[in-house]
Amino acid sequence: MKEYLKHDEWCIIEEGFNPEYHQSSESIFSLGNGKMGQRANFEESYSGPSLQGSYIAGIYYPDKTRVGWWKNGYPEYFAKVLNSPNWIGIDVQIDGHHLDLYTCKTENFKRTLNMKEGYLLREFTAILDDGKQLQVSAKRFVSMADTENGAIRYSVTPINFNGKIAFTAYLDGDVVNEDANYDEKFWNIVDMQAHAGEAYLLTETKKLGFRAGFGMKVLARINNTELTSTPEVLKKEAWVANRIEHEVKEGECYSIDKIVGVTSSLNYEKGALLEATKNATSSAWEKGFDTLLEDHIKVWAEKWVLSDIRIKGDVAAQQGIRFNIFHLNQTYTGEDERLNIGPKGFTGEKYGGSTYWDTEAYCVPFFIATAPAQVTRNLLIYRYKHLDNAIKNAEKLGFKDGAALYPMVTMNGEECHNEWEITFEEIHRNGAIAFAIHNYIRHTNDEAYLSEYGLEVLLGIARFWSQRVSFSEERQKYMILGVTGPNEYENNVNNNWYTNKMAVWCLKYTIEALEKVKAMNEQRYNELLNKTSFQYNKEVPRWKAIIENMHLPYNEQLQVFMQQDNYMDKEQILASELNPAERPINQYWSWDRILRSCYIKQADTLQGIYVFEEEFDTETIKRNFEFYEPRTVHESSLSPCVHSVLAAKIGDFEKAYEMYLRTSRLDIDDYNHEAHEGLHITSMAGTWMSIVEGFGGKRVHDGQLYLNPIIPKQWSEYSFRISFMGNDMEVIVNEKEVSILSHSATAIELMVYNEKVKVDAGQSIAVKTR
Repeated sequence: MKEYLKHDEWCIIEEGFNPEYHQSSESIFSLGNGKMGQRANFEESYSGPSLQGSYIAGIYYPDKTRVGWWKNGYPEYFAKVLNSPNWIGIDVQIDGHHLDLYTCKTENFKRTLNMKEGYLLREFTAILDDGKQLQVSAKRFVSMADTENGAIRYSVTPINFNGKIAFTAYLDGDVVNEDANYDEKFWNIVDMQAHAGEAYLLTETKKLGFRAGFGMKVLARINNTELTSTPEVLKKEAWVANRIEHEVKEGECYSIDKIVGVTSSLNYEKGALLEATKNATSSAWEKGFDTLLEDHIKVWAEKWVLSDIRIKGDVAAQQGIRFNIFHLNQTYTGEDERLNIGPKGFTGEKYGGSTYWDTEAYCVPFFIATAPAQVTRNLLIYRYKHLDNAIKNAEKLGFKDGAALYPMVTMNGEECHNEWEITFEEIHRNGAIAFAIHNYIRHTNDEAYLSEYGLEVLLGIARFWSQRVSFSEERQKYMILGVTGPNEYENNVNNNWYTNKMAVWCLKYTIEALEKVKAMNEQRYNELLNKTSFQYNKEVPRWKAIIENMHLPYNEQLQVFMQQDNYMDKEQILASELNPAERPINQYWSWDRILRSCYIKQADTLQGIYVFEEEFDTETIKRNFEFYEPRTVHESSLSPCVHSVLAAKIGDFEKAYEMYLRTSRLDIDDYNHEAHEGLHITSMAGTWMSIVEGFGGKRVHDGQLYLNPIIPKQWSEYSFRISFMGNDMEVIVNEKEVSILSHSATAIELMVYNEKVKVDAGQSIAVKTR
């Protein structure tokens, strides 16, 4: 763990500069707005280790797959969200010497991510080799209101000297991806323009031809008085700049505003992109830094009204949940159905920035409850539009007749993950996508989604499961062989309980969906049957046979569901007995040793119990939790949240709090020593689940909302806001009572501690905490 960040309710604060932590801080202090994002790289030159990262949502490159042994079915490429041209650069020279925090001394260094208002502020005193001292302040944001714009205000004040200081504000198209398979650069320069006070780059990706435009306008001041001198225009290969030099006296504040416009061919015709970039830059420039910031802060205020969670009495816990909510909201806004949520968002390159099953399993619950329904609907439509490619993915693996296998990793619906144990075996992802449809509808009552989009997806997924099972004559059971469950520390196992359970549920739900659509809209039902060549009397009976005869491993002696058929053949040594010096084991053990161990990377059987909790009594959940949790090493970011929710369910409040703190501060405290690679954006939604579903006890069954709140002893009060069936409500929990405040125009009915309560429009009720 790295505990170098100060605890604060609304800010992430780094006091003192340590180059050893710099790349982790570059991730943690990242900014974004759903369309684009930027790691917390320094504006000025930095010669130390750094991962320069600027990203544009939806623009990617099909990097040729690199594997040692090619297998049939492998994808030809791995899709990568690209490190795009660098727009933040402001080189600073003092009497000809570059400001570089890797080589000069600093005092009073303070880096602050203001999560409430969405900006990054950096302040420090630099002491140069010749003894000159200057005070530096850099403030920047990526606008949530004007989503094609970013802005920087950079200032320096000489403390003990007079001298010439030059700002060189630039756009740099000569960038690389750290994760490039063949050290290839992914961008070509189409056009470069630079004039006094402004500059533009028009770039294009290789292979796919996405275009991105970057523009900047700059203005320098001395003590808030605009300078009238004409900037020097600079151009070189893939780089355009304005250089503004001025004689600055001791105590004078010399500053520069840099306003940036970023556009892409996702939203404009290629031929019109340069003009669109100029317009985006000019319109923001006319507003100016201060007005842009005001508008940006207003949008953040609106987002916090709906999604904030307040905790009293525990600053570390409060900071953790807000950090997670902040990054979720700046990664995905739900306005564009072509976009999704990469596991690293805009904070790094690992995993390629592509879409995983994490979105449906973890992010959908957050957005269903904290954003307008259309936001989640767009996430589901994203998958619907990839259905044809999911069918093609399945065909490559030998499936037919419309069976669909959604990819483990994708940008456009094509599979681009090339580890065989995941590409071919981690098929439980299909189930998460189907369950997300159900989850959305049960929270919004948008049953029209089934006939418009959902049923067609469900049919493809159900056909996949129907063909993927095999029948064991010996056991007289259907089985699913050769899979990897959520626990990736077991590969090529037979009958992973979670996968088999999810397959059964998918088949059941698809049959229900067929009947529902037929009853709602028989014309649409017939259209879908014709479109998909669906044969009800042939396919549904097979599905029912699988449902009734699926093998679900169970250990009678232990009375727990078995993670897979041969799990108990492994030597059962608990995680607590591991040498702490060898953890995380994925950084110290061979893969062979991990696969032979009983250790679980993340919730697997417990993941299934979490999803289908209503099917099990508390004692069953408790037995399974107490068996699997001690064997789980939580080396996936997706693990602690599920354990936190289930621990709260069974009354193990200490474990629930421990797991909550771990998931909420996973990146801030760098539990797994990998924050430098980027943050765990999708698992951040699990942090929200830990509070709302764990401590808050939120559940939805049969069209009814349930709350069964508890409060950790470390907290004096907490509150959250959720939407259900279009009704917006706030829940406040303390040791004495649970208060429910209606923010809706109609009355709300729900179950609190299994008793029905009604909250009239705009009113509140209180129930004694149990």
